Amino acid sequence: MAPRDETEIELVSGFGTVIADAARRCWDAGRAILPCNPAFTAEELTALHDTLRPDLPAPPGIAAVMVTSGTAGAPKGVELTRTGLEAMGHGYSDALRVTAADRWLACLPLHHVASLGIVARSYVTGIPMTVHDHFDLDRVARSPATEGTTIVSLVPTALKRLLDAGAPLHEFRLVVLGGAPCPPALRARADASGVTTVDAYGLTETWSGFALDGMPIAGASVRLADDGEILVRGAMVMHGYRRDPARTAEVLDADGWLRTGDIGTIDDEGRIAVVDRKKDLVITGGVNVSPTEIEGVLAHHHALADVCVIGVPDDEWGERVVAFVVPAPGTVAPTLAELRAFAREHLSAPKLPREVRVVDTIPRTTSGKPLRRLLREHA
Repeated sequence: MAPRDETEIELVSGFGTVIADAARRCWDAGRAILPCNPAFTAEELTALHDTLRPDLPAPPGIAAVMVTSGTAGAPKGVELTRTGLEAMGHGYSDALRVTAADRWLACLPLHHVASLGIVARSYVTGIPMTVHDHFDLDRVARSPATEGTTIVSLVPTALKRLLDAGAPLHEFRLVVLGGAPCPPALRARADASGVTTVDAYGLTETWSGFALDGMPIAGASVRLADDGEILVRGAMVMHGYRRDPARTAEVLDADGWLRTGDIGTIDDEGRIAVVDRKKDLVITGGVNVSPTEIEGVLAHHHALADVCVIGVPDDEWGERVVAFVVPAPGTVAPTLAELRAFAREHLSAPKLPREVRVVDTIPRTTSGKPLRRLLREHA
C-alpha cells in the first residue's frame, strides 16, 4: 500500500464496461486509473510501462493517468486530479442542464478522456449511464428507445456514420461533439435531421471539455496569449505530464495557466472560437493561414471524399499550401486550377492551394483528427 500522501495507479486494459467498472472501483478506493488501449501489442504495452511506470505511485490527489493520442508525436501520460474530476463533472453537467431524467451513453473507447469523462460525470453527479463495449452503429441508433439514453458523446466520424445509416439521432436530447472539429457540411446535415448538437472543446490535459459551444464551464478561466494561443486555468487542468517535468513546464506556468496549443478568438461574451492548432498554421508570404479553414471550404467540392491541408517548405513563400485530397468514388480528383477556382469565392489568395496531391486516404486518429505530421514526413 502506498503512503497516504501518494496515489497508487491501476493499469487497466479492456473495453468499455471493464474500464468503467475499474474507474469507479479505483476512485472509491482513492486510487488512480491508467486506462490503456486494448488493441496495444505486447511491445506497445512494454513501452508504455517503461515510460509511465504505473508501478510507481502518483502524487496525492491524482484520479487518472491518461495517455495522449500522440498526434504531435510520442504519447504522454497526463496526470488528472480528483478535484479536476469533480470540477469537470459538475461544471459540464450543469452547463448541459443535466437532470435526473437524463442518462448518458458512452459508446466510444474509454481509454480516451472524452469517454472516461462520461464515467467521471456520472460518478460525481449520480446521473446514470450506459456503457457499450464497442461502437455498434445499430445499438447506438436504438439506444434512446431501448436503453433510455438521452445524451451521447460522439466524434464527427461516428456522427457521419450514424447519419449515413439514417439513425434517429434526433431522439437524443443532446449529441455532444468533440475529439476533432466538426466539418460545417456535417453539422448542416445534423441540423437538417433535427439533431441538437453541442460542441465540446477541451484536451486530455483538461479532463476533456472545458467549454461547451464556446462558453467555459464553471471554474474554467480562459484568456488569449499575445500570439492568440488559448490559455486555460482551473481545477480541471492537469497536475502535469507523468515523470516529465520538462515537458510539463513547456505548457503549464507557475500560475496554473495551460497553453492549449490552439490559436483562437474570444468575443465580448467570452465565447471561445478555435481557429487552428498553433503548430499547424501555415505561414505563407508572411500570412498566417488556417488549414482547417481551407479544408472546410474544399470539403464541399463534389469530387472530394476527404481532404487535409498542410504547409511545406517553399523557397519563395516560406511555406506553400498543399492540399492532400481523396477523390470521391467514381470521380476524378479536381486539378489545382479547378480547386483554386472553386475556393476563390470563399478564400483570399494566400489561402488558396498551390499544390494538390491525390492520395488513397488521409491518416487520422480514431477520433478523426488528421495526422498532419505523417503527411509532412512524406511531403
